[in-house]
Amino acid sequence: MRRYEDAPKIKGGRQRGTSASVASIRSAISSGRISYEELTMQEDQRLDVLAGIRYGDSTLWWVIAAASNIGWCLQVPPNTLIRIPSLVDVQKVI
Repeated sequence: MRRYEDAPKIKGGRQRGTSASVASIRSAISSGRISYEELTMQEDQRLDVLAGIRYGDSTLWWVIAAASNIGWCLQVPPNTLIRIPSLVDVQKVI
């Protein structure tokens, strides 16, 4: 059994948050295929809360982390510039 075999899937059949989907998001951000908004993180802001507000699903925090070249961490230091990608664009590339 593969590690992510039972993980929830997103459009395109890929599992959420795998290295393949993260690489797809990063590549699409670099090439301009995904539109995004930039935001400077404030004290005590968390990526999962931000994803819940922006996407209506806090489990999509990894999309923001991938677009922002952040490792697997829900909390990032204040004044970190992050990219919040358009979820519609993300679903097209992964």
